[in-house]
Amino acid sequence: MRFIFRFIVLLTVSVALAAGAFHWWSQQPIAGAVDALEFRVEAGSSLRAAVRQMNAAGLAVEPDLFALLARWRGQGGAIKAGTYAVVAGETPRSLLDKLASGKVSQASITLVEGWTLRQFRARLDAHPALRHDSRGLSDGEIAARLGLPLKSLEGRLLPDTYLFDKLSGDLELIARAAGAMQARLDEAWAQRPPGLPYRTADEALVMASIIEKETGREEDRAHVAAVFVNRLRIGMRLQTDPTVIYGLGENFDGNLRKIHLQTDTPYNTYTRAGLPPTPIAMPGLASLRAAFAPAASEALYFVARGDGSSHFSRTLDEHNRAVNRYQRGGK
Repeated sequence: MRFIFRFIVLLTVSVALAAGAFHWWSQQPIAGAVDALEFRVEAGSSLRAAVRQMNAAGLAVEPDLFALLARWRGQGGAIKAGTYAVVAGETPRSLLDKLASGKVSQASITLVEGWTLRQFRARLDAHPALRHDSRGLSDGEIAARLGLPLKSLEGRLLPDTYLFDKLSGDLELIARAAGAMQARLDEAWAQRPPGLPYRTADEALVMASIIEKETGREEDRAHVAAVFVNRLRIGMRLQTDPTVIYGLGENFDGNLRKIHLQTDTPYNTYTRAGLPPTPIAMPGLASLRAAFAPAASEALYFVARGDGSSHFSRTLDEHNRAVNRYQRGGK
């Protein structure tokens, strides 16, 4: 009986010592934990797979002890995928809490209104916090990877600032921006007023991109939209310089010449009637709204005043006078 009692006492003491040692271990700094070190837990990873990914990043985490800690704290099946930032002095306990709460390390990128797809892809390629899965792919190949029946994503990404999990793929981000734009376009198309000269929602998106490139002034957008909508209704050519410039592509040197306006391309709205075949930039929400809600105006012309605003005219004579006044010094 005395032997059994002594055994129980020794076992209790041993368990207590082991628990104390384990508790002590769980709060000691992890070897290799330094500021700015990051590792990524891929989707579907088990706890042990996550530990292997930590080890590969330089963290000396012991798999068996870490798994025991997770079971002891009831967090074994709760780890979240994502990229995690480590700080100097990180402990197994604090690291497990990050994994269980999904406290991932994030970065951001801004898609600016009026940017072309080429400009945005350059920004994606240069972003250090992204995995560059789209690099080397054509625009059409990117669309195919995302399951979108499009030849190009021009105009199809909603300008905004996007937060993303560091070291995630840029294709995921492109998909989010494309989904956001499509949702806004579908909503606007479903609520469109009668009488607009668009056969499809895609045509309205093309119009929005032209409005975006023609003015950055909030109060002018609906009036610019009215000019182009009025022209479409009567079969008048849009004659807008940004479409010509887009059609020139990388050949445009910043100086739009008369020869450019006379050289036919699918985007030259001086030589071709109607809308160009695709958007020419990424329109923001304000330009998209203007495309669906043009001002009640009979204007067919507009000219820049030189202060960022535009003068709108109903007749060619009035327009020519405005050109003389604002662009030729009144001559």
